[in-house]
Amino acid sequence: MINIENIWKQFNGDQVHCGISVDIPDRETVVILGKSGGGKSVLLKMIVGLIRPDRGTIVVDGDEVTSMSYRELRMLRLKFGFLFQGAALLDSLTVGENVALPLRYHRRRKVTDIRGRVHQALETVGLDGVEEMMPSSLSGGMRKRVGLARAIVYQPPYVLYDEPTTGLDLETADGINLLINDLRNKLGVTSIVVTHDIRSAFVVGDRFAILNEGKIIMTGTAEEIRNSQNEEVRKYIDSSL
Repeated sequence: MINIENIWKQFNGDQVHCGISVDIPDRETVVILGKSGGGKSVLLKMIVGLIRPDRGTIVVDGDEVTSMSYRELRMLRLKFGFLFQGAALLDSLTVGENVALPLRYHRRRKVTDIRGRVHQALETVGLDGVEEMMPSSLSGGMRKRVGLARAIVYQPPYVLYDEPTTGLDLETADGINLLINDLRNKLGVTSIVVTHDIRSAFVVGDRFAILNEGKIIMTGTAEEIRNSQNEEVRKYIDSSL
């Protein structure tokens, strides 16, 4: 479980987070909704210790992230897979080499073991037999899937998604949404999805937190969000739909 409590953060005098608090229960998908540039991605980076908050606490499985040493953060990150907004594939490496990066970075493994895990991860995301392809030959949706295979190849209990459907057409985005749900159901992962895409959010989310002007203005289920009479929530939902 992840507990985020009273997080404050500013950059160059710009207050990005103003006391954010939200819990991420095990084996659920929590969607952080908000406008582009509202600090959603910054929150993901705080959870894995890439950025430290000015105030507040982030606790992962009982361990306080904000006070961890570099060595402790390296160990913490073994628990997380991260799907970056643009998939962040290295164009000089094959698909298989991209997916294998976490295995090679974090511990020594036999070549046969790495190949088996890479194949399994790609098969899980619906990409069988593409190990030798180069990222430049892939469609946007395939790149996202390869990025997701890399995120799960280490079999982490948590997966973080940064705008997973951005830049994708409707059909491809639907495929990514279904894949997020499959990973939750088949692998039992706990997920955090940050997005401004409400349509996709309602497909994948178990619970929601709406981030507006640095604050969480509401948390709840899809039904609670849809039926909210909170003026700011209604304004955000209606304008986005």
